[in-house]
Amino acid sequence: MLIRQGDERDGRLDRRLAFTLASVAGAINAAAFHAVGFFSANMTGNVSSVSNLLALGQWAHGLGYLVIVLAFIGGAMVSTLVISAGLRHGVIGIYARVVVVEAILLALLGAARMSLDVAAGIPTLILGLSFLMGLQNAIVTRISDARIRTTHVSGMSTDIGIELADLINILLGKASAVPRPVLETRLFLHIGTVICFLAGGVVGVAAYVWIRDATFSLAAIPLLLVALPSLLRSSRQPSSGTESPG
Repeated sequence: MLIRQGDERDGRLDRRLAFTLASVAGAINAAAFHAVGFFSANMTGNVSSVSNLLALGQWAHGLGYLVIVLAFIGGAMVSTLVISAGLRHGVIGIYARVVVVEAILLALLGAARMSLDVAAGIPTLILGLSFLMGLQNAIVTRISDARIRTTHVSGMSTDIGIELADLINILLGKASAVPRPVLETRLFLHIGTVICFLAGGVVGVAAYVWIRDATFSLAAIPLLLVALPSLLRSSRQPSSGTESPG
């Protein structure tokens, strides 16, 4: 699931990866919002909050939201730099390795949240999750050639609208630049990803109500279940200049 890249991937691999990671992202985002009232991956909302607070002269709060945005960008940047270096050096399974790192950091973040007091725990949780969501979004963006976004619901919703319109045009007998089977595959991917993000959010809040901050550490388990099989498979393959199929 985390070895093949770009056009080497089929719809099945994209769906399995997108649905799993979107469920995790939805769970920890919703749980964090329930816990502390901040979104860690909603960059549109966070940038709008920066604008609103700066316009009202609330500079300290505005800069706080700006730091959340920068943490997300930083996660995406670090992820991309590590993946690019891995690909250049022929590291098989570099994507799986980065997902394992994400899982470990998420587990540690949950443990830190449980051990810190409220004043330190809130910024640690939000900034840590923002960094990890940026890291995760960059992973799936790179490996799928931007077909998948696991935290960017606005973009996926836009894609769904475009694909529905193109499909309606085809049904009406009008020309389309994209073949119907391709449209249907993309539509299923994007609708399924949004549904998984939504369902993950429901599970995440329910889990937080039940087990509190341990929710964030347990959310690392699905990431490991996704990454470890690919990591083990890649360890049996010889290194090369690019990712090997598998």
